[in-house]
Amino acid sequence: QVQLEESGGGLVQAGGSLRLSCAASGRSFSVYAMAWFRQAPGKVREFVAAIRWSGDVTYYEDFVKGRFTISRDNAKNTVHLQLNSLKPEDTAVYYCAAGGSLGAIWYPSDYDVWGQGTQVTVSS
Repeated sequence: QVQLEESGGGLVQAGGSLRLSCAASGRSFSVYAMAWFRQAPGKVREFVAAIRWSGDVTYYEDFVKGRFTISRDNAKNTVHLQLNSLKPEDTAVYYCAAGGSLGAIWYPSDYDVWGQGTQVTVSS
């Protein structure tokens, strides 16, 4: 069974940067894509970015384009999310997810495995 563990969250001032990491463990790790979602208090979980596990295709939600970058290290079964130019509205718990399929990478229901989440807090 695949398990995901996020790290790298924290408190940062507006305009600052953080790098989130998600390490996957388990036998025969093979997925279509890995993604980051986030959830702020009182709000639904929303898509941030995704990357196919093979190939160099990435997907971003409009509100993070140009600020966040998703990347992966296949050898280490790890995906990263570089967060730059952070804004207070980026404050949320960020979750890593594995799964997806062709045409199905945008919604939480598209993913089978989730990490426990890491808190990102951006102060103004």
